[in-house]
Amino acid sequence: MDASSGIIEYCPMLNHSTSKSAATPPKTQNALLQLQGITKIYPMGEVEVHALRGVDFDLNAGEMLVLLGPSGSGKSTLLNILGGLDVPTAGQLFFHGEELPAADRAGLTEFRRAHVGFVFQFYNLIPSLTALENVKLVTDIATDGMPPAEALELVGLKERLHHFPAQLSGGEQQRVAIARAVAKRPAVLLCDEPTGALDVKTGRVVLQALKDINQNLGTTTAIITHNAAIGKMAHRIVHIAGGRIAKVERNPNPITPGQVDW
Repeated sequence: MDASSGIIEYCPMLNHSTSKSAATPPKTQNALLQLQGITKIYPMGEVEVHALRGVDFDLNAGEMLVLLGPSGSGKSTLLNILGGLDVPTAGQLFFHGEELPAADRAGLTEFRRAHVGFVFQFYNLIPSLTALENVKLVTDIATDGMPPAEALELVGLKERLHHFPAQLSGGEQQRVAIARAVAKRPAVLLCDEPTGALDVKTGRVVLQALKDINQNLGTTTAIITHNAAIGKMAHRIVHIAGGRIAKVERNPNPITPGQVDW
């Protein structure tokens, strides 16, 4: 800690390029979401924690991307800003080339409601509702939602429509959560450690569901994980360390989810 500045370094420093502030994002072919010069600082009493440090990042339409990094690297913060769950301290977020101002909380809420699906490590299902009813919670407020049964069939749960969460395995509960997220037909699906609570065999089933949605529906999908093996099934792997993009890898030959091993 630098006592004179009252700043705690979040992670070791990495080299990065400086972003220029602009009213519109740079022209990037096929970019669905763009982050420009994103910084996130969390005040912690008398000190500040720097979670993101001037990140420039594009998420391209139709791709499957993995954000890879250790705990504390800033990847969850980046995902939350992409999805409008959190706002940056500085920098700009663009969706289809239009800026989403951080101060416009109502606009961010509408952005999340209409365009973003979320899948988390823990399933967040309502225990007193069946799988079908859990998905219906979303489709009832979606402007162009798919039938809940259709969404569950997409993830291989056609025979589990009327089962309660306690009657489902962990992998099945996660697939209900995925069905709930995609039932409103979001432009982008953001997944935070979706296999973190699952064994390898069950995790592969969940990854296959995500891959099928990406391929069959064309849903742009970003998965954050500390598990490097999952990156092998993505079109692009973005390595995050110290709140910055450390490296970007393109994967010309993604493996199938069934080949993922850890």
